[in-house]
Order: sequence, then structure tokens, then C-alpha cells
Amino acid sequence: MDIVSIGGGPAGLYAAILLKRDLPDARVRVFEQNAPADTFGFGVVFSDQTLDVFAGADQISYDMIRAAFSYWDDLDIAVRNHVFRVPGNGFCGCSRRTLLQVLYHRAEALGVELHFRAAVMPAQFPDADLILAADGINSRVRQHDAAHFAPAIDLRSNRFVWLGSTRALDAFTFFFRECEEGLFIAHCYQYETERSTWVIEIDEETFARCGFEAMAEADYVAYLERVFSEELAGHPLIANRSIWRRFPAIRCAKWHKDNVVLLGDAKSTAHFSIGSGTKLAMEDAIALHGAIMSTDSISAALALYETQRRGEVERLQHAAEVSLTWFEHLHRYWPMSETRFAFSLMTRSKAITWDDLTLRAPAFIAQVQQDFERDCARRGDAVRPGVVPAFQPFRLRDMTLANRVVVSPMSTYRAREGVPSEWHLVHYGAMARGGAGLIYTEMTDVSDDGRITPGCAGLYTDEQVHAWRRIVDFVHAEWESRVCLQLGHAGRKGATRVMWEGMDEPLAEGGWELLAASALPYHPHSTVPRAMTRDDMDRVKADFVAATRRAVGCGFDMIELHCAHGYLLASFLSPLTNTRMDDYGGNVENRLRYPLEVFRAMRAVWPADRPMAVRLSATDWQEGGITMEEVVYIARAFGQAGCDLIDVSTGQTTPSARPVFGRMFQVPFAEQIRAETGLAVMCVGNISSVDQANTILAAGRADLVAFGRPMLVDPALILRAAARYGAPMPALPPGARPGLNAMTRTENRRFADEQALRVKARPRRHAME
Repeated sequence: MDIVSIGGGPAGLYAAILLKRDLPDARVRVFEQNAPADTFGFGVVFSDQTLDVFAGADQISYDMIRAAFSYWDDLDIAVRNHVFRVPGNGFCGCSRRTLLQVLYHRAEALGVELHFRAAVMPAQFPDADLILAADGINSRVRQHDAAHFAPAIDLRSNRFVWLGSTRALDAFTFFFRECEEGLFIAHCYQYETERSTWVIEIDEETFARCGFEAMAEADYVAYLERVFSEELAGHPLIANRSIWRRFPAIRCAKWHKDNVVLLGDAKSTAHFSIGSGTKLAMEDAIALHGAIMSTDSISAALALYETQRRGEVERLQHAAEVSLTWFEHLHRYWPMSETRFAFSLMTRSKAITWDDLTLRAPAFIAQVQQDFERDCARRGDAVRPGVVPAFQPFRLRDMTLANRVVVSPMSTYRAREGVPSEWHLVHYGAMARGGAGLIYTEMTDVSDDGRITPGCAGLYTDEQVHAWRRIVDFVHAEWESRVCLQLGHAGRKGATRVMWEGMDEPLAEGGWELLAASALPYHPHSTVPRAMTRDDMDRVKADFVAATRRAVGCGFDMIELHCAHGYLLASFLSPLTNTRMDDYGGNVENRLRYPLEVFRAMRAVWPADRPMAVRLSATDWQEGGITMEEVVYIARAFGQAGCDLIDVSTGQTTPSARPVFGRMFQVPFAEQIRAETGLAVMCVGNISSVDQANTILAAGRADLVAFGRPMLVDPALILRAAARYGAPMPALPPGARPGLNAMTRTENRRFADEQALRVKARPRRHAME
């Protein structure tokens, strides 16, 4: 076999090493356009987990790399006059030049042919069986076949420059410095004796105010030495072709063509804030080697490599994007207290949670807990000292919730003629028995022709009022949970089948006339709605007001107006569904006009001591859809009209939406609305544990956390969490107490066992003895 690597960085070299080791008869050549001593940047950083992977892939090169380590376990966050040290991270750094020299030596010892100052392309190797395109971020191979690989390059907004210093550091350190020109961030770590990497990052506005564009390298290095003079402690910054850049987030639709395969930065990048660029490159090499050794042909191997590796790469890229976004929006977090700022930074990529930090940094978590309690006291909430954030009370107007865990509104499609049934009594009773602070009803429609499906609940008849009053009275009589009614109108998404018969598919028969902002069907084969006239608007507004009056009689504690997910009022807000040419279309102020009119009419008849919420879709997940700037404007307008809580969801506006799912994937939208409006927000979306809820709340990303699907099959989720965290148990009838006591003992043991397993499962420490 003839194998060629175009590029002699970590990806190409490591792949060459692994393949030559296990295919000793193969000819393996590496072509690098630079000289062997040339390298840019300073150090590279790996986690304990990554080192374990390297040890399993090639023990000899692992041992050689380890000998050159600077190892640390701590992470420092230096903000204003505070330094927070978080142990238990497990990182090592080494010089990039040293890493390359180690790989050169290992490759040569195996018989890999190394060629330097050689800029080559695949066409020069017509007889090669396999060509590795490992030629970096500016890959010529990728660019040459861009039509095939289909790269998407997102040039991020912040500027950064890669520098070094002689200052020794005993922890991975984030330095934050505020100057007249703006905020400066330094990502720093030691990589060998008396050598550390300093990646300095600023936003575009700060870059412009400093005038760095017109400066020579020596001038901006001297400028940055002045900015970080205290942190450098008399040591200089060192440049090495250190130019200001914007980070290119690269993704490719395809990773291989014929016998050419992309590796490392040529195929994908991950932001330096999670230290994974070299990790990704070398793990690409490991994955490719495994695919080749387990298949019978190069084509099968490359297909397997792409199939098996893509998910992990995209997961890391998503984490990196969430992380870099935090730094791009540093202004949101800078007003926080130093403690909350540090916790927000630590948990920014969603990989580290409250429970993780409780285990590895209990003193730091104790500070975060105290800080959270001070915030609760400042806004007038009752405080339970030492109780985790999810089980702290929360007040909206005269309604006080026993905790901050919410049962999300979920359609069940079990109503008959809009009337909630015995099934709903059991369903909501189970949620209340589970201890949620607040329970949302499913979207409840304000009129018969406002339903999504024939199975949807309503509040437009006396029979429906009686049924809802029975449910609310039952919950109030037995448990502490408060109940929020979500009111809505399906709009163009109405007259459809129940979910299990075809979600959003039109009824085969028995449908009804639909209304929307514009005469646009949801699917091409859906019923075309009528664009609302002013008379239609008045009638529907009256329906919302009438339902609100009925809700008062039902005893609901709170009411929410549904302006999300492409339903009637949401169809006015999104430019994808509102093409009107009158005063209700066009700019965001006009598109908001009618939903805001409905809300004000409802607020006027809803008791002043009871809170109101609005659910919004913060993005349509589609080009040309609503923007976050518009959503912030909309949220602020509802707040000024008397809205107490913004319930932040996303999407479902059109069937063409392409959401980016993941853990807690909608939380960043809630965080932005909360930061920029000062309103209370509730977050939803793939949140599965109270550990995640504690993390979200303590970081200031939301005020309430809603659980949806997990609660459908596990209504006791909240009770078990209260037991494991030692939080006050929700009040239950006396007959349930023996079971509650037994569950508490079981959960305490289970939690202790889980924490012990976490400790045992930690990667081995790789520091030299």
C-alpha cells in the first residue's frame, strides 16, 4: 500500500505513525510545506481523557509526549480583584514544537518518509492508494475540491492573537481585564519550564478603538504588555508571527473523495477556548487508522471513518461554538458578581454542571450558593439557606412558587369537544404530586376553530370551565403546586390530526376554516388560511378576553399567552409567515402590533395580583426568519405591557426549519433575553435533570426551568431530586409519607454511589512521578 500525507502537522504525522506501525510493508510518506523547525503558536493542551486515548493508540509516542509535559490540575479565573481556583480538571501542556519533534522521531523510527519544504497536491500521486489531506485550516486540497467537500466557514466576530510569555503558571488561567478601550481576555497555560501560552481575545469594537489594525506586531505586543502588566508580573510577551485573526469555524459536508480524505483542521475546527484543535486532529488519525484496519478496502474504510467519526466531531464543535459564543458576548456577563461570572464561565459549554463542581470544588460551589441566595433576597424571594437553586422559592407578583422546577406545557390530545377529561385530572394530579413548583396546562384554545386538533382542550364553554375548575381545585386542595393556563389559537396549524396519526397533517374530513396573519398554508398540501381582517382580529381578541375571564373563575394562578411555534399570534411575529402590507406587517413594530393588542386586552381583565407570561419562539431555525434583536424588542414590549415572565422556546414556525438540537439547546436564547431585558425568563428544551436546572439557575441563564418529556413518564423526578439534594420535600398527604421516607433513603444512597463512581471513573493522572 502507498500512503501519502499532505501536511506534517499532528493529524498527518500521527496517522502516518499508526498506519506504518500496523502496516509495516506499506510505503508511508509525509510532505510538509514548512521546514522541520518551523512552527507557529506556542503550546498545545490536552485533557486527562485525551491522554488516555493517546496511551491506548500508541504507548511509545504517548510515553515520549508525557516526558515533555507541564501538568496541572487546577483552573484559575481572575476577574477584577478575585481569583477563583477550581481543581479537578486534569490538563497538560507541551510545546507545539516539542510535540512535532516527538512525532517526527517516532515516525522516522518506524520508517515513515518525511519530506519538508514540499508543497504538493493529490494529482502528483496518481499511484497512491490513500492520500491524507492534513494541510490545515487553509487546506489547498479542500479548496481545490470545494464543490465536492462543500466547506462552510463561519468567520467569528472576536479577534485573537497567539502569544507566549516567560511567566510560569501553575494552573490553566483566564485573565479578564477591563480598560477604557474595552474588555480583554487572556487564555493562558504553561507548556514547559518558564514558558506559557497567552491567547488574547477582544471584540471587534475594542480592536478598532485600540487601533491594532494599523499597528506593527511589536507595537501591539507592547500595548498588550501594558494591559496585562499586573498579570505578567514583569515578564514579557513573546511573538511568533503573531497576527490578529478571527476564528474560522469550519464544517465540511463531505470528508472524502475517491482515495483522498480530510483530517484535522482541514475538515473541521474547534475553538481554542475548549483546547481541542490538536486533540481533534490526533483523534481523527486514530479513527481513520481504526477504520482502515477493520475494513477490506480504502473506499469502505473512508466511508466508515466518516460515519463513525462525524457524530463525535460535531458534538465537540457544538460545545466549542457554545463556548466561543460566551466570550463573544462577554458584555452580558461582565455586570455579574465575580462569583456568578466565574460559575457562568465554568459551565458555559454545558459539559460541566453543578454536581461536577460540587464534587471537585465544594468551596467554590459554597460561594456560588451564597451568591445565589443574596440575589434571591435582593429580588424579594424567600431564601432557604443551603438549599440548591432549583428548590429555592420564586415570586411573581403575589404568586410564590415552592421551587423553580416547572412542568412544561405539553399537548396530550385527550380532550373531547375541548373538555378536559378524567385523564387530565389524573395527569395534572400526578404532576402536582411529583412536587413541581408550577404546572402548565397544555395549550388551551380560546375557540372551537382555534384548536390544533379535535383532541385539544379549550376554554370557551361552561362545561370546559367546570372541568378545568375541578382540576385546579384538586391540585390546590392536595399539593403546593401552582397552575398556569396557557391560552392560544392554532391559526394556520389548526384542523390537523392528533400527533400519533400525523403531526401537523390536515384532517381528512371534519376540518374547519383557518385564520392566519397571511394566506400561507403550513404544508403545501395544508388548508390555506384566510388572512385576518380587522373584524377577524376583533373577534379573536374577544375570544382571548372571554377565555381569560373564564380562567379567573377556574382559579388559575397564572396565565400565559402563546405567541410561539407558528400558531396564530406567532404567525404575525415571524417574517416567514407575515407578508402583510398593512399596519400589521413589515417591520417588527408592526408585526408585534396585534399580539400586543391581545395581550393588553387580557391583562386588563386578569387580576392585577396574578402574573402573566408570554411564550415566544426565539428563532425560526430558518434563514429569513425572526432575529434575536427582534425577539428582544418583542420581549421588552410585552414586559412594558405587564408581562411578568417570558417563556422562551424556538422553532416550529415552518416545516422547513432545521433546528440544532442538543442538551439544553434553547437555554442560550433564554439567557440572552434575560440579560438584555432584565425580565424573568423560563427556559425549556432537552433539559433532563435537576442537576442541569441547578446549573442553569446558578449561572443566571434563567429564573425557572421547565421539564417536558421526562415528566410524562416520570412524575416523581422532582421528588427524587429533592431527596438527593436534601431540599425541603413538597407537602404530601400523610398517607404518602412512609413512601417518601423510603425514597429519601434510597436516593441518598444512590446519589452517594453515583458520586463515588464519578471519582473512580476520573481519568488517571498523567503527571510525571
